[in-house]
Amino acid sequence: MELIQLNPDIKAYVAADEAIDHQHPLVRDTSAALWAGTGDAYSYAEAAFDFVRDAIPHSADSGDLRVTWRASDVLAHRTGICYAKSIALAALLRHRGLPTALCYQRLTEDDGSGPVVHGLVALRLPGRTRWARQDPRGNAPGLDARFSLTEERLAFPVRPHLGEADYPELHATAPAPVLTALRQATDRTHLRRLLPASLDRGAAVT
Repeated sequence: MELIQLNPDIKAYVAADEAIDHQHPLVRDTSAALWAGTGDAYSYAEAAFDFVRDAIPHSADSGDLRVTWRASDVLAHRTGICYAKSIALAALLRHRGLPTALCYQRLTEDDGSGPVVHGLVALRLPGRTRWARQDPRGNAPGLDARFSLTEERLAFPVRPHLGEADYPELHATAPAPVLTALRQATDRTHLRRLLPASLDRGAAVT
């Protein structure tokens, strides 16, 4: 799948915003600690990925009802759903000047409750012209996402026969349906009712 860079200005993918607040002291300090154990962009990117995947539990796995949406809050509270964890990873990577996009998949819930949008990141490391998608959701039984710049190792390879799809767009900022759901939710139970079922243009948002 060819990924689509929505903003032609690569600087948009290293910028800070209200959610990807990579100038926040906690983001800076976390980035500095990870960088100290690596020293180059490639090993830092993998270390940041591993940290967000493993050290910040996905709130659905841990049972944490808190909803986070700013990168600094995800790092402070050590919890978040896939959207929030992707925002946190984007902040850590952008803090080091590594172009990072938010990207998404449309998946089908195995319990039959309907489609759901899953959040990922894509990064472009120095010397590379292609973006590489990564899934920092957090592993669980049956899920084995890993950092890779060649073959994708995502938590959820799409199943087209079930109507699942990869969205090719590379977002410099979180799409409005994603960010609105995170910001309006009072807890994770409420958030589940607000999550977008699709990012297709014109599609209804639940």
